[in-house]
Amino acid sequence: ELWGLWNILLKILPSCPFFLVLVEFLFKSDCLMEEVKVLNFWPSPFGMRVRIGLEEKGVKYEYQEENIMVNKSDLLLRMNPVYKKIPVIIHNGNPICESLIILQYIDEAWPASQPFLPSNPYDGALARFWADFVDKKIFDAGSRIIRSKGEAQEEAKQDMVENLEHFEGALKQMSKGGPYFGGEEFGFLDIALIPFVPWFHTHEIIGNFKLPFETRFPLLHAWVTKCMERESVKKIVPTPERLLEFALQLRKKFVVD
Repeated sequence: ELWGLWNILLKILPSCPFFLVLVEFLFKSDCLMEEVKVLNFWPSPFGMRVRIGLEEKGVKYEYQEENIMVNKSDLLLRMNPVYKKIPVIIHNGNPICESLIILQYIDEAWPASQPFLPSNPYDGALARFWADFVDKKIFDAGSRIIRSKGEAQEEAKQDMVENLEHFEGALKQMSKGGPYFGGEEFGFLDIALIPFVPWFHTHEIIGNFKLPFETRFPLLHAWVTKCMERESVKKIVPTPERLLEFALQLRKKFVVD
């Protein structure tokens, strides 16, 4: 809301540098900063995408770690009583849940910087479609690789390769020759997918196979390299080794070798 008012003031104030600097100072000063809190569990790619989105928008926030493997805080249960899951952001006392919904909320609540979603309705629909594909297919296949063995794991590995093949085609279609899914701009689908990339190392080690990025997915391979250079991604995404260590502990709970 503050940023919306800021945009209105820019239109009605005289084009005097003094007025513009004064208003910008007031709206960015700590006394008028909006309250944003993130509830998250560090290995979650869903939580990572929320934090990357906030970093890209330059939004300051308080972070609360939720070790959901041990206990869920009273705050989490109050803020998300329906699903009782992370991530949750609390913006000026109002909770927003489900990572893709949160990501779109961030885009709309802080519109001053580069938008995450393209203005073209069809391009925006494509970005949402493939972001949903990440949650339904990429996450599912990765989880099955970690939690299964034998034929079930082999099927999950094949599904993961096929899913990435779909994404290679989507990147070719949507990027229009640019480095990101949105072309030249890092956006909604990039943020939705990139937190899952560090998990691929875990899938390869536990599944004892290699995802053929360089040979079959050259566009995705270049996309990963480009995304990993962004400060927001480097700041938020854990190392593949740390995620592997966590996954091996998780696997002990679900799989009997």
